Amino acid sequence: MSVAPDVVTYNTILRSLCDKGKLDQAMVVLDRQMQKQCYPDVITYTILIEAACKMSGVGQAMKLLDEMKTKGCKPDVVTYNVLINGFCKEGRLDDAIKFLNNMPSTGCQPNVVTHNIILRSMCSMGKWMDAEKFVGDMLRKGCSPSVVTFNILINFLCRRGLLGRAIDILEKMPKHGCTPNSLSYNPLLHGFCKEKKMDRAIEYLEVMVSRGCYPDIVTYNTLLTALCKDGKVDFAVEILNHLSFEGCSPVLITYNTVIDGLSKIGKTGRAIMLIDEMKEKGLQPDIITYSSVVSGLSREGKVEEAIKFVYDLEKLGVRPNVLTYNAVMLGLCKARETDRAIDFLGYMVGKGCKPTEATYTILIEGLAHEGLAQEALELLNDLCSRGVVKKRSADQVLVKL
Repeated sequence: MSVAPDVVTYNTILRSLCDKGKLDQAMVVLDRQMQKQCYPDVITYTILIEAACKMSGVGQAMKLLDEMKTKGCKPDVVTYNVLINGFCKEGRLDDAIKFLNNMPSTGCQPNVVTHNIILRSMCSMGKWMDAEKFVGDMLRKGCSPSVVTFNILINFLCRRGLLGRAIDILEKMPKHGCTPNSLSYNPLLHGFCKEKKMDRAIEYLEVMVSRGCYPDIVTYNTLLTALCKDGKVDFAVEILNHLSFEGCSPVLITYNTVIDGLSKIGKTGRAIMLIDEMKEKGLQPDIITYSSVVSGLSREGKVEEAIKFVYDLEKLGVRPNVLTYNAVMLGLCKARETDRAIDFLGYMVGKGCKPTEATYTILIEGLAHEGLAQEALELLNDLCSRGVVKKRSADQVLVKL
């Protein structure tokens, strides 16, 4: 069409090739580009250097940096940030810091992103003292921290269980012109939930909202999971009911968490109602959703309902997994209907679902529960000899026999 491609055209193609991991082809395109006297710019080389860091290592990337300079193309802060990130990914933190310190001599000043890359690496390596000093140096050099800077520190401290120090950093953020966001609060909420300090978690949820920072679905999912584990499922249901009013739409994992919680405390009927509710909202339940309900029904002794649920799944095009089948077999064995459980095993296998060690131990314990200890022992020995049940599992079953 008589239209010569320019550097933007080539950069678009190079980025696409590099995104697909085709660095060798990208280098061929670069050669062709230069043959056409369309000279690469800083973006061209930055794309290639980033790909080299990911696929070939920083050594190859540094060669491209040298080539870039010899071609009279000056690297910018983005180029250097890519290389520093490459050093950090390879665990070469000292080299990354040297690179950072040398940047001003090249006429390129590090920015907050540069510092955040190194700070994240320090924290991931557990070097808290170095990280603290690094932030201090950053401030002295006149590089103002960003929300990301503080979030890196908060994340690190919360993972270490140092929630008090994390709160101190959170409270200092406004003094540095940074407003905490949901990613600032989420690690704290997760930390409080992990330590089963639900009151503190809810307190900080309220603090978060009062400061105009509205929780995202990750925040709520963290809280709901912890509440359900702590047995406060009714409170979790209450929060779920208010999510839409808070402008935060629940997702599949949100419903699955609460449905599983309800099923475990004997409120499977309410869990089934939630399945209907999620369908009305356009969310399609998955096998995890249904497995929770089947397990709940079986635990409550409603085995016939559980079996019907499994049969209905197939009509819905959902394929039950081994956990779903195991839950039904466990319910049948507890109801002293091990013969039906064995039939159900046959049905499961016929549907192409392979039994696990747990499947067989459920049936063995079911036989013993019905007073057929000798038959259970013979079956256990047979399965052990065939390697279907491991010795450790067999010993645990023998204790129950």
